[in-house]
Amino acid sequence: MTSDSEKALDLLTASRWLAPYPPGLAQALVQEGGLARLAAGRWAQAEGDEETGLMVVVEGAVDLYCQAPGDREVRVGHAAAGAALGQAMRFGGGPRLATAVCAEASLILRVSDAGLERIARERPDIWRAVAALVYLQLRSALQMAAEIATLPPRQRIAARLLALTRSRPDPSVLNLNQQALAELVGLTRKTVNGHLAAFRREGLVALEYGRIGLLDPRRLQLVADS
Repeated sequence: MTSDSEKALDLLTASRWLAPYPPGLAQALVQEGGLARLAAGRWAQAEGDEETGLMVVVEGAVDLYCQAPGDREVRVGHAAAGAALGQAMRFGGGPRLATAVCAEASLILRVSDAGLERIARERPDIWRAVAALVYLQLRSALQMAAEIATLPPRQRIAARLLALTRSRPDPSVLNLNQQALAELVGLTRKTVNGHLAAFRREGLVALEYGRIGLLDPRRLQLVADS
């Protein structure tokens, strides 16, 4: 049976994020990090935490929330297995920017700032990897903002479905309910349900309870680009 550490190492070794770096960097992250199995609904991190560092979703998925005006929590992201998130104080950052809540039972790897400093003593390229991760997170946030600002609902939903599945081990299945998708694209659930039903009739997606299957990503991309 594969251990949790082996699962984390295999995932990091195969990740696009760490592809430019020697395999030993993934091993160092697993060795310095802590693995935790969390049930659905458990917090993996909290907005405002002073202790920062990296978090990798090895199995399962987490929803990301941040505070909005009116003391409301807004869902701003969904990170599935393979996603790496976080920041490091070395780059002048502050407390954590988002709360991560397990959307399903998940295996999480967390590497603290202190752990990153220990890795850097032998592998200073860890800081290049962290900087690259911060860039990828910024690019993803800007892409999401651009979708909401410019795309009509049908195209916006298609674009977000593709973005959410792009980094998953199985890009054909998205474990996400329609309410969560509605929050991520800034639309009402009724609007999202109507467009998803149209996508199903067109043979673009399959809908199950808490799951959306992508049957024809190429045609969905054509919808997003139209």
